[in-house]
Formats: sequence, C-alpha cells, structure tokens
Amino acid sequence: MLRWSHDVGRAIARQYPAARRALRGVREAVQVAQHSIGSRVPGWIRADTVNLTVALTARCNQRCAGCLYERGFMAGQQLPPKVLDDLVDDAAELGVRSLRLYGGEPLLHPYLPQVIHRAVGKGLATYVTTNGVLLEEKIDELFDAGLRHLTFGYYGTGADYDEYTQRPGSFARLERGVQVVRERYGAAVSMRMNWLLMKPSCAKDKLAAAVAFANRYDTPMQVDLVHYSLPYFTEGPGKGLQFREGDRDKINVVVEELLRLKRASPERIENSEIGLRSIPDWLLKGADMKVPCDKYRMVWVGADGTVQLCYVTFRLGQLGSGRLRDILYGDEHHSAAGRAFRLDCPNCHCGFDDRTRKCLASRRKYS
Repeated sequence: MLRWSHDVGRAIARQYPAARRALRGVREAVQVAQHSIGSRVPGWIRADTVNLTVALTARCNQRCAGCLYERGFMAGQQLPPKVLDDLVDDAAELGVRSLRLYGGEPLLHPYLPQVIHRAVGKGLATYVTTNGVLLEEKIDELFDAGLRHLTFGYYGTGADYDEYTQRPGSFARLERGVQVVRERYGAAVSMRMNWLLMKPSCAKDKLAAAVAFANRYDTPMQVDLVHYSLPYFTEGPGKGLQFREGDRDKINVVVEELLRLKRASPERIENSEIGLRSIPDWLLKGADMKVPCDKYRMVWVGADGTVQLCYVTFRLGQLGSGRLRDILYGDEHHSAAGRAFRLDCPNCHCGFDDRTRKCLASRRKYS
C-alpha cells in the first residue's frame, strides 16, 4: 500500500508542477519532524532502506584527478551476474524504491542492460550515474533495456574537463553522448548534470559555462561538493582540489550566482536555496559541520560485494557469503542507522542539501 501510494504520488507530481511542490512541502515537513524527534529520542531513527546504490565495477575509462577507482580502490573488482540478479530481487522484496547503478564506470559492465531490465521489471526506479563518454555507443541498448533516467558528472568545460579526467578529448565524447541521447530519445530519457564544485571550478565564468551546457541539452543541474572523507576520493595533486578558509570569498561569489540562477530558473538548479546558502560552511568546516545524517535511508554495495550503510563506513556484510535479504534489518543495521544519524562516523557531506533541509536548526540558519 505504501509503495502504491508513493508511486501514485510520484506520477501525479510528474504531471502537475503545483502538486509536485505541495508534495515536496509535505514530505519535507515530515522529514524535519522525524529528525527533530530523532535528535531527542534515542532509538527513534531506524534503518529504512529506500535507496540502494551499487558500484557495479571498479573499472573506469577515465583517470580523474580526485578519484581512486581503478587506481587502488577495489582495483579489478566487478560484481558478477548471479550476485546482481539476487541483489535486484532482494531489493524489490525488501521494498527498496530507488536503485542507483554506478562505478567506476557502469557502462563498462557487460551485464548492465540485463540489470536494468530486471530492476525495471521489478518496479525499481532505476538510474545510472556515468561519466558519459560511452553514451553514444551504449544508449540504444540501455534504452531498450528500460533505462529512462541517468546522471553524469561534469568537472569543467572543454580543456578543464579533459585536464581533470586526464583523458584528452573526453569532454568532446561526453558532449557527443549527451547530444545523441537528446537527438534519439528527447524527453523520454531524463538526464541530470552533477556539477562538481571544487577549487578549479569555483569561478563565475566556470559556472556560466556549465549552465550553458545544461541549457543547451535541457538537463537539470545539481551542485555536488568536492569530497574530503570518501575512501575512493583524494584531494588531488598538491591538495589542489580542496578549499581552505582563504577561499571563502571566492565560494561566496559563486554561491550568490547560484542563488540568482535558482531564482531565475528554479527547475534548472536542483539544489534548494537553503542548501545553496549552506555550501560555504560545508566546504570549509568539513567534519565540524554537525548536521544529522540521513543515510539510514540508503545502503551502499561496493564492486567487491561489500555491503555498507553508506559510501564511507558502517560495514554490514558481504555479498557472495550472504544475500542482501539476510544482511539488512538486523540489530547491526538498525544500530548503524542510529550511529550515522548521530554522526558517529568520519562525517562527510554526502546529501548535504537534503540533510540541511531536514535539520530544523540548519533550516533556520540558512533560510
């Protein structure tokens, strides 16, 4: 019944923007209440796996300056078809709603179309996060398998992108891939650009170039922040990707421009105004940014079969020696959910926008 009502609500929201805004407001009010109670009542926060994120493979065709996939993090690991089939079946049985398939580069996994077909057939809202350079070659097969949603990383425009990915010509391949998806499938495939805000991209002209790309191919744009605690990311050569306190003025200039763009085109910039205003603190305070975490609603699966509550920590088990249905919702899972909420962890800024909006004190501070 709950899944049916969620699906109906989502279908209505897609058709009617006013209904979408109203449902979002109701959902946010419930989430703020949940987090407010959770901050005061031990044991209130329990595991509730709505979102499953799966790194299908550690293989990648880029060598991004800030990423360790293929270069030390689970190098050579890839989930086998039988494990993926069981994973999808268990996710559907457990009531997971959203399945994110990524890597490494997921389009390098030969079984990706079959995973998509199986997941869509089970009613999972399935999407792929890709670097996009193989989209021109792969999109037809993925569309036939049922893929209707994808996100792609955006690390700069032109030469800036190629420098970050350390692959000359990769930006041209990304743009060609996005263009092909639009030409062949139009609005039937929704795409979202994940623009990475890091020190090299923190300038109004860099932001303007990214927004121009999003406008050209009609993709919403989500602002992601350069990571400092994820085990498969690095601060880059000479720690040149990360911000320091002396960068606050530069960050503020970009945030003000993002706020202006958000007001001018609310659907283009996906982050909320509250989330955008919080960006300088998230970037500069790091682990000292104490906002309760909402990853009790997710589970992460690594390319070697590791099952964790989130991208960083709280290991729950191992696929191959057990199935997802045997790992989730035990005492260890619920304990990890509560510990994550209380930030008994390295405290990253994953989902910073949602976390800021769900925390009453943060909503007041950044409204």
